[in-house]
Amino acid sequence: MRSLRIETVASIDEIDATAWDALVDASGGSVLLRHGFLRAFEQSASVCTETGWQPRHLILRAGTPAPGEAHGGDGQLIAAVPLYAKSHSYGEFVFDWAWADAYARNGLAYYPKWLCAVPFTPVPGARLLAAPDSRSIAARALVQFATASKLSSLHVLYTTASDQQALLQAGCMARTHVQFHWVNRGWADFDAFLADLTQPKRKKIRAERRKVREAGVTTRVLTGRELGPDDWAFFYRCYANTYEQRGNSPYLTPAFFAEVGVQFPDHCVMAIASRHGQPIAASLLWRDTVEGVDRLYGRYWGALQNIHCLHFELAYYAPLEWAIANGIAVVEGGAQGEHKLARGFEPVQTHSAHWLAHPAFADAVGRYLDQEREGICGYADGLNSPFRTEVGD
Repeated sequence: MRSLRIETVASIDEIDATAWDALVDASGGSVLLRHGFLRAFEQSASVCTETGWQPRHLILRAGTPAPGEAHGGDGQLIAAVPLYAKSHSYGEFVFDWAWADAYARNGLAYYPKWLCAVPFTPVPGARLLAAPDSRSIAARALVQFATASKLSSLHVLYTTASDQQALLQAGCMARTHVQFHWVNRGWADFDAFLADLTQPKRKKIRAERRKVREAGVTTRVLTGRELGPDDWAFFYRCYANTYEQRGNSPYLTPAFFAEVGVQFPDHCVMAIASRHGQPIAASLLWRDTVEGVDRLYGRYWGALQNIHCLHFELAYYAPLEWAIANGIAVVEGGAQGEHKLARGFEPVQTHSAHWLAHPAFADAVGRYLDQEREGICGYADGLNSPFRTEVGD
């Protein structure tokens, strides 16, 4: 590490966008990690100190600083990590509230903590943005930085297998989770997909879609330049309404969606439901291509009218129908949700890596994670496939 320089910046604008995106490409290429996407979180004030997300992105440069230079832009950028100092655990979808409570009960400060993730986005992907031969160096630098910072902990969420291995070798602990993903088996259309499901699930989906049609609801899917300012404004009304009905404020601001819509139009997929000619609900998914595999990540959703089964139509069925028609290989349904199993999604294990500074707490959490992992694996293995036996895995 002596020939390398570990730096942090308080805004992604302090890092050259071309250099950052080159590291994204080297590590897998997800749109969610691109400079412009992460910048939209910050520029829209969705991610800032006031919301409990203080950007401190870590970068690793090769070369020795000039005499008298503490840090700066000189030196080749060989790795980057999207990093935040968090004052709470909201918007992460990997729950550590019990850990924070245990710290508090023992008179210790759990917050602020370090979080490496795409804000508010439970999607697996690269977190150590580096070429493969620099991945382990980036992992060690991240843990070294966390150790020197004196904060309670470091949490790297929804890692790839290669990132996870590097982080464990650097001293982190592994945690396992379950999500539900839909995998395209090459179906010609939605009816072909239904035909491969078990009879009860096929019947249930048809019944739910029929209830939506009988309520006078029609659905259309818009992408890219088809989406105009009115569509984005309507979507945000629906999105915000969902939070307000639960007594919460939305995590994301209108400016975030507006910026992503302008910067990444080809990655936006929006399903809009209308009734009697008036839009009443919307869902939003991100389209991505990682290592040649087309994916949809879902989903933000909201409605202005309460119609039975409309959520399933907009969040699952209409996007799946669009995915089949457009050759999408995988649709990721977000965090949790065993109910997705009945809609053709299947369990997939996801992973995160954690480091705690306090030795006694690290030991206790490590034992807990071993037990939790056994339970998660048993849970996933015990779930029945939504597909007919002859269809296979």
